[in-house]
Amino acid sequence: MTYGKFAYLYDELMKDVPYDKWVELVKDHVSKYNTNGKKLLDLACGTGELSIKFAEEGFEVTGVDLSEDMLMVAQGKAADKAMNVQFYQQNMAELEGLGRFDVIGIFCDSLNYLQSEQEVFDTFSRVHEHLDDNGLFIFDVHSIHKIMQIFMNQTFALNDEEISYIWHSYQGEHPNSVEHDLSFFVLDQGSGQYERYDELHFQRTFPIDVYVNWLKETGFEVLEVTADFEAVSPQTHSERIFFICRKV
Repeated sequence: MTYGKFAYLYDELMKDVPYDKWVELVKDHVSKYNTNGKKLLDLACGTGELSIKFAEEGFEVTGVDLSEDMLMVAQGKAADKAMNVQFYQQNMAELEGLGRFDVIGIFCDSLNYLQSEQEVFDTFSRVHEHLDDNGLFIFDVHSIHKIMQIFMNQTFALNDEEISYIWHSYQGEHPNSVEHDLSFFVLDQGSGQYERYDELHFQRTFPIDVYVNWLKETGFEVLEVTADFEAVSPQTHSERIFFICRKV
């Protein structure tokens, strides 16, 4: 899935996302599990917000995304901050040719945009190929509770002066999947008129034990499964599930 116009609205809409929590989570686990190197691959990096934050923390960062528009935004931001981050356009389920890394992350529930079991399995396999021995793989996904109880059949809206949206979520084609039908209304500063842009986004998640089995089958040791940025096991109402894995 590509983002189109949404790429240029993304940072404004996501300005309250707690990116620093992802950075701290990665740093804590790199320290905890004695990962020696600092080479980090940020898969589904989007507009590069996290990639740049990791670079500012001393990581040698490579960012990958499927969306050319997202990567254009990311490259511009890295240039503005004079950060040496390399960006590549690839599908994470077909990742190839980027060398080996000490840490690979798929953050901000980006894995949920893959539409099939095979794509998730293939992504895990490609991540394994691109990790150094004992390297860490860290990712997060929406819980089934969040997909089915928080998103499903809900409407969300924002009404600001320069950008507004209406966001409808409804049952997707597969179990534990949701489709997000988004309409954006963006003020054109020149004309004073609002332009409308429409996007359809798909997300799908799986039970924790399914992810764990796929990880083991693709050569990972699952070190921790936690929830909601806390060092606690997932509960019935947890919304975001984190997997901390090591290549074996």
